Amino acid sequence: MRHFYAVILLAILSALSPPAAAQPSRYLISAQPMTDTPPGTQAWRVQYWTTNGSGQRLAVTGVVAAPMEAIPPRPRRVIAWTHGAWGVAEKCAPSLSPNFFEYSAGMNAVRSGYVVVAPDYIGLASQTMHPFLVGQDTANAVLDAVRAAREIPGAAAGSSFAVWGESQGGHAALWTAVQARSYAPDLTLVATAAAAPPTDLGANLAQGSDKNARALLLSFALHSWSTLYDFSLDSITNRTNQGIIRRLSENNCVSFNKKPKLGTILGILTIARATKNKDIAKIEPFASFERANSVDPARVPGPLLIAQSSKDTIVAPAVTRKFAKAVCKRGTPTRWIDMTGDHGASAKDSAQETIGWITSRFDGNPPPNDCRRI
Repeated sequence: MRHFYAVILLAILSALSPPAAAQPSRYLISAQPMTDTPPGTQAWRVQYWTTNGSGQRLAVTGVVAAPMEAIPPRPRRVIAWTHGAWGVAEKCAPSLSPNFFEYSAGMNAVRSGYVVVAPDYIGLASQTMHPFLVGQDTANAVLDAVRAAREIPGAAAGSSFAVWGESQGGHAALWTAVQARSYAPDLTLVATAAAAPPTDLGANLAQGSDKNARALLLSFALHSWSTLYDFSLDSITNRTNQGIIRRLSENNCVSFNKKPKLGTILGILTIARATKNKDIAKIEPFASFERANSVDPARVPGPLLIAQSSKDTIVAPAVTRKFAKAVCKRGTPTRWIDMTGDHGASAKDSAQETIGWITSRFDGNPPPNDCRRI
């Protein structure tokens, strides 16, 4: 009888006790469902934790998208989509744009059953300065976005992932591949795809044939680096032009469907003239910083896919080809896709072939190798 009362008392105490707290998310801060998504796609606007190269913990944002289907018995395959240059101002975050899905080619992979994780990187949609083309900071944000996606039950994201990016995002994809094993040993990188990737930053900033686009991107880089690392711009241009660089960077996002304002055009022309004879790759401390954040071909694991247009006026095709040859010399299986479109369509023009190539890597098929023809 005494045992019976003890059992009843225990039951009563259990009922009155608060339920055990759910296991806190390690990376995910919030996941807000998005309403305007493509057919068959569910998506969340996420905030999550990452750590920059200095060890500082930061709250950053992005988008996670998955098929609008019942949760499968096995975790879904994941692609981290790393976006190209949208700007360096807080307002330029892709996740804030009403055109996000239209201008994010990686989202096409959701139709093939993938969870697509699209980080904004550090400083876009958050108050920290965006570390433009800063390899380690960006790679960490990408890898932590994949981790955060795994904490969304409806996404059913697995631990195996591929990374695919365009332009600035091609640089991000390659750096993510470099950092994956050391920074995120809990994840498994299956494949890396880069469309029109800046690799040698000094050469890329100098050799793009579109001088106006080069001036704007250089302004983004100079503003970002000088703000984050207290680099003086005095060795590059005068104070008046430094003000123009700041205003170009703070007030402008990359325009996909509208012409820039007259003030922006005049500012770009001014910076193009002011930096015409400046080889930033030879001016310290920028030269050392460019080298540190360029992609070392010896550190990029395979399998690798590179898509590059021969008519690209922003990322010089010769620089990309030189990088690919250096990767090949290391014995890394490399798929090379030749294109003839403009820079902004690099990922879109190669999307079908890239998604097919990534799927084949997940399926465990031997990777094709185009090194002999690059």
